[in-house]
Amino acid sequence: MSDACNSSTGLAYADAVQAFSDQSLFENKSWRYSPKAFELSARQVAEIKKIGQACYDFYRAQETLYIRSAEDKNLLRNRELKAPWVAEYLDRGKPEHLIEHARSKAIRGTCPVAIRPDLLITENGFALTEVDSVPGGIGLTAFLNRLYAPYHGEALIGAGDQDMVDAFYDALCAKAPALTAPYIAILVSDEAATYRPEMEWIASQLRQRGRRVHVFHPDQVMPLGETICVGIDGDPQQVDVIYRFWELFDLANVPIAEYLLKARREAQLSLTPPMRHFQEEKLNLALFHHHILEDFWRENLPKESFKVLQRVIPQTWVMDPVEVPPNAVLDAPFVGGKPISRWDQLVDAGKKERHLIIKISGYHETAWGARSVTLGSDCSRSEWEDAIWQAVTMAETSLHILQTYEKPMRLRHPVYRDDGTTYLMEGRTRLCPYYFVNDQSQKAELHGILATHCPADKKIIHGMKDAALLPCVEV
Repeated sequence: MSDACNSSTGLAYADAVQAFSDQSLFENKSWRYSPKAFELSARQVAEIKKIGQACYDFYRAQETLYIRSAEDKNLLRNRELKAPWVAEYLDRGKPEHLIEHARSKAIRGTCPVAIRPDLLITENGFALTEVDSVPGGIGLTAFLNRLYAPYHGEALIGAGDQDMVDAFYDALCAKAPALTAPYIAILVSDEAATYRPEMEWIASQLRQRGRRVHVFHPDQVMPLGETICVGIDGDPQQVDVIYRFWELFDLANVPIAEYLLKARREAQLSLTPPMRHFQEEKLNLALFHHHILEDFWRENLPKESFKVLQRVIPQTWVMDPVEVPPNAVLDAPFVGGKPISRWDQLVDAGKKERHLIIKISGYHETAWGARSVTLGSDCSRSEWEDAIWQAVTMAETSLHILQTYEKPMRLRHPVYRDDGTTYLMEGRTRLCPYYFVNDQSQKAELHGILATHCPADKKIIHGMKDAALLPCVEV
């Protein structure tokens, strides 16, 4: 495939360039364009829908596990099982006021309104490597859906009578059910400034539809009596719903967060995603695989969701450098065919035994993107050793997880060169499906999928400039 695609066969290169010149969605970010959306089979889409519901059910079960663990209550219905160490893991390194807030009865049952797992396409299906409850990319995916709609129509995931922008708005409005037209403030911190342009685009689209939605810096929001307000033309405007676009480790730089942590129940419930640290830790994936907790998950997850999570979550371990008795071993991979009793023994793992990922669990400036990720089979022995020692030395405040690396399969997709011609880029693909939660029906509905198609030599997939970012279409 060497000729540039034209509007009759797909999105033209000139149209893609013009669209992103007219509307910036990520600050100082660029990527490759494609004439076509990324194709998924009906079977794959059905599986992705099941994964979304399973993630929502997983969030709900996580809350049960965390609260019962924190209160040292029994985890099972018919036999004794207590696990206070679970809450200790999830609370480690967190400030006391955040822990108190997360456990508050006022916000029991609250989950993120938007859920986005990272799914790798492998030879054996999907591998779920993490779940993000403060996800970037909502605006970008909605924009891409609109850009490719003339060429794919309602086959695009997230197209149809209710597009992704309206679906996001409806999910936010559910946080203020008594109001017909709530005032919604999307607060984007300095640390998350890369994503501000896409949030500005969403807000502008909603205002064009008569919705009251604006983007603010957290410093522009202030408490006024029992309400939270922003200044509009010099007058205070009461905020009914806040969409939080800041990470919890950044609380010290978000002054309004301190107020929200202690605000009355109504103000706390109007904030989404809730400031509940235990919902934002990758080590929940390790807890799912922990042998002691298997019966808890079976009891507290719907049968179908348990099966889905078993199928898609790679084997994951918590890298807790606890000292074990001489006759005990760690819950960890084998090295040289033998169990290990100290994490530093992983240093001696052979290259074939190092198909493992080390990454920080959460609540840290390196916890998002690929900044803390080390792939053992794709680095030198010294880099592998450094990653292990960092995990061990940081464990008192920031736990790391170890995860089996599920290698994405090679796929080909047409991509534009800089001169406007196309070629079939052989690469590996990550899917980021976006689900919006309806707490009343207890459902997570799929409203868009962002595909990141990276060159095949890139082992860790993220939104790099050599990758193509695409919406997805069911074929």
